[in-house]
Amino acid sequence: MPAPHGTGRGTARATPASYHRQIADRNAQAILDAAEELLRLEGHISISAVAALAGVSRVTVYAHFPTWEALLEAAVERAVRRTMAALESVHPEDGPPVEALDRMLAAAWQHLAGYGAMAAAVAELLSPEAVTRTHQAAHQTIGALLERGQAEGSFRTDLPTGWLVTACIALMHACSDQVRAGQIDERDAVRIITASVRDLFTGTRPRRHSGHAQH
Repeated sequence: MPAPHGTGRGTARATPASYHRQIADRNAQAILDAAEELLRLEGHISISAVAALAGVSRVTVYAHFPTWEALLEAAVERAVRRTMAALESVHPEDGPPVEALDRMLAAAWQHLAGYGAMAAAVAELLSPEAVTRTHQAAHQTIGALLERGQAEGSFRTDLPTGWLVTACIALMHACSDQVRAGQIDERDAVRIITASVRDLFTGTRPRRHSGHAQH
C-alpha cells in the first residue's frame, strides 16, 4: 500500500527543523518588539528587562543577540526597514524627482515620529559604524532618488551624493530631536524637514553681496 500522505522520509526530516525555525523567528520578533517598547517607555534597554517583557529566558535573548548593543542595532535595522517599506509604497521612482522627494519625506516622517526614543538611544549608544550599517537601506533608497534627480537636472551635482544622503538623514533626526525637546511643533515638522532637504538637494545658494556695507 502507498505510504499515507505527509509521512514521507523527507517530510519527516524537514518538519522538526521548520518548526524550530518558526519558534526561533517568533522569539526573535518578540525580543525586538520588547526592546522597541522598552526604548519607547524608558529610553533604554537591558537584557533582563527585554527577556521578561518578551516572555523568554535571558539565555534565549543571548542566543539571538550576544550583547545589548547587537540587540539595539537589530531593533534599529528593523525600524529602518519598516520605514523604507513606507517610502517605497509612495513610489519614489515615479513623477518629477522633487515631488517624489516630498512624498518620501512625508512618509518617512510618519514612521520616524514613532521612533524618537530609539533615535535618541542610537545617537548615544551605537557607534558610527553601527549607525551606518543600520541605515544602509535608507541610504540606498534616498540615494536612488537623488541620482535620478541629478540625471534629470533637478538635483545638484556639485556635492558628493553620499554626503547629501547622509546630510538628509541627519536633518531628519535633528528635526525629530527638536520636536522631542519641544522646540519645534510636531505639526510643523513635515514642512520644516521638506523645505530643508529640498533646498539641500536642489542647491539653493545665498546671494552674493556686490560690495561691502557702508558705515
